[in-house]
Amino acid sequence: MAAEENPPVPGLAEPLAPGLLRVLAPNPSPMTFWGTNSYLLGRREIAVIDPGPDDPAHLEALLRALPAGARVRHIIVTHAHRDHSPLARPLAEATGAPVHAFGPATSGRSAVMAALADSGLSGGGEGVDRGFVPDEILTDGAGLRTSEWELTALHTPGHMGNHICLAWGDALFSGDHVMGWASSLVSPPDGDLTDFMASCARLASRHWQRFYPGHGAPIADPAGRLAWLISHRHAREAEILAALADGALTATELAARIYRDTPAALLPAASRNVFAHLVDLTGKTRVAPESELGFDGGFTLSAGS
Repeated sequence: MAAEENPPVPGLAEPLAPGLLRVLAPNPSPMTFWGTNSYLLGRREIAVIDPGPDDPAHLEALLRALPAGARVRHIIVTHAHRDHSPLARPLAEATGAPVHAFGPATSGRSAVMAALADSGLSGGGEGVDRGFVPDEILTDGAGLRTSEWELTALHTPGHMGNHICLAWGDALFSGDHVMGWASSLVSPPDGDLTDFMASCARLASRHWQRFYPGHGAPIADPAGRLAWLISHRHAREAEILAALADGALTATELAARIYRDTPAALLPAASRNVFAHLVDLTGKTRVAPESELGFDGGFTLSAGS
């Protein structure tokens, strides 16, 4: 991860690479770190990646950051969380540029997560922009290009079903799938750990020079960061299985045992992360719900685990 001792100044356009600016949104929180990174790619034909929250001041900052004579050609949303997508429509209205994404907020959900959503599970995480609808769909492998740059969409579900990363040569706009300051929250039914691990493996199969995440500093060692994310999840899985050796526990009870140094205000999010592991482990037949699969129910080790 690139070292930045101090956070960027919200609203200030900062060059990160030739033809790439970052404008930080003024929405810091325990879930967003310094705030959302909005990226402006290009010098005259601009792609705005992750416009951010619906904040008029941030909209003005993005428009002010445009180089002289430049025009926004594309607005791209990595996923439909409220800290990434709501400003897309006001920016589109201000510039005439289309909004691109994998699809609406529920796009890309696995069958298991769709069933959990149908059962009434909701909430958790940064909040879903449920009204988000792109103008144009970016399917996996689809590209956007101008005379200045080329981007390729990679569908990377896990943090959210409609999450995409954007390959820019050997650099990647990694959204919230890979960040340098923390591991990504995976909160069912919008987040799916089985998908998250598969997406990590997919990204790890390619050589990358740098990741530009949705929050925090650029990541200078993408391979090392992906390896850490994968090992971190394997370690968390081992902790859950060890705790269940003592008997049935719920996601909330497991989080209280495992996240002992986590502030109480963050334990609900930790419980969602644990539940994501429990759903994944259920699919692997390593654990079993005591009744129907659900957040409030208890889980036990499966025979042979």
